[in-house]
Amino acid sequence: MHPAPPLDPDSTRPMEALERSALPSGEGWQYEPKWDGFRCLAFRSGNTVALQSKAGQPLGRYFPELVQELLSLNVRRFVLDGEIAIFLNGRLSFDDLLMRIHPAESRIRRLSTETPATLVVFDLLVDERGHSLVPLRLDVRRQRLEQLFNGLGKTPGLRLSPASRDRAVALRWMKELAGSGFDGVIAKRLDVSYASGNRTGMVKVKRIKTADCVVGGFRYASKGGQIGSLLLGLYNDQGQLDHIGFTSSFNAEHRKALKKVVEPLRGGTGFTGKAPGGPSRWSTERSGQWEALDPKLVCEVSYDYFSQGRFRHGTKFLRWRPDKAPKQCTMDQVNTTGRRSKSVLEKLAS
Repeated sequence: MHPAPPLDPDSTRPMEALERSALPSGEGWQYEPKWDGFRCLAFRSGNTVALQSKAGQPLGRYFPELVQELLSLNVRRFVLDGEIAIFLNGRLSFDDLLMRIHPAESRIRRLSTETPATLVVFDLLVDERGHSLVPLRLDVRRQRLEQLFNGLGKTPGLRLSPASRDRAVALRWMKELAGSGFDGVIAKRLDVSYASGNRTGMVKVKRIKTADCVVGGFRYASKGGQIGSLLLGLYNDQGQLDHIGFTSSFNAEHRKALKKVVEPLRGGTGFTGKAPGGPSRWSTERSGQWEALDPKLVCEVSYDYFSQGRFRHGTKFLRWRPDKAPKQCTMDQVNTTGRRSKSVLEKLAS
């Protein structure tokens, strides 16, 4: 009977990061990919494995294949910090990850075979002897983590996250992995201990994703008669304009100026494919009423995630694109599935 690891799952939370707009430079930083998945602490003590989310919720029932993978290892005690991700067609698939959070065990078991998850590991908090590594510097913990992986053998559901002390490599990741579902870069101080639930010595920089969209309609604000939001569209493979989200990141001055731009185009064809409806899982807009426009305006917006034909959240308006024809604004900008045969992990390793 093995003693429990010296970290309690009920009271241990992952170390967190401050969000910044640029990667830090200088000596003493380690750069790692920021994975678009579920943050996870993995605890093993003997024949018991627990997977825990950032919020402290159990994840093991949703990822039974990872529980079995961790139980199959020749190391019987550890605590790992990592990210649960699903790689599909060479890229990260957050949609498939979300499908796991389901009450039906039969569905979870089926998906665990059809789209198996991977635990991408980037820190070691308790070693195989049951000793806590939390007080140690990151560079020491990283060395111990690499030694652990060198002794594990083949582990298809468990991968060591790449790391580099070269800022130029991290900048290359930001640029070259745009189509692989890559979420950005994490920078960590090499000289800091693991601070559970703290943001000391850790910075995240998200990759900025942009798209040129057609403005197919708009909604008035609930008060004042100004423009509340622009309704965005992209052309599908059939040449129809599908509604894919909205942008409402305007101050009072911009909203007033918008009226002069959009109101003259009222009464056009608007969206010829999927049209806006009422509130949805992605949209918090309360009014279902909208005005169709002649689809002549193109704007560039930034967004965090595109899922199931929609922007996951509202987008940020960046600028008008009078130089771009509306018909050039197609789904190819956001639909990247199947474009790359080489996996994101292989790209990071190259």
